[in-house]
Amino acid sequence: MKSNNKKDELSRLWFILSNVVPPIGFILYFHHRKQFPNKARKALTSAAIGVPIAMVFSYLFNNYLLK
Repeated sequence: MKSNNKKDELSRLWFILSNVVPPIGFILYFHHRKQFPNKARKALTSAAIGVPIAMVFSYLFNNYLLK
């Protein structure tokens, strides 16, 4: 069910930042988890997706570009 509450949606800027820098997503999750559950869930999902992506890129960067 989609909520009509505009405040319960994570903005694109925070979504991108929580994906690029996962600790921001985790902080946003714990900050908004009770008052805005949809916003918190999207921030947590974005951060959780950002962790493996960061690990893959760091592996590729360290092993192939810095060699």
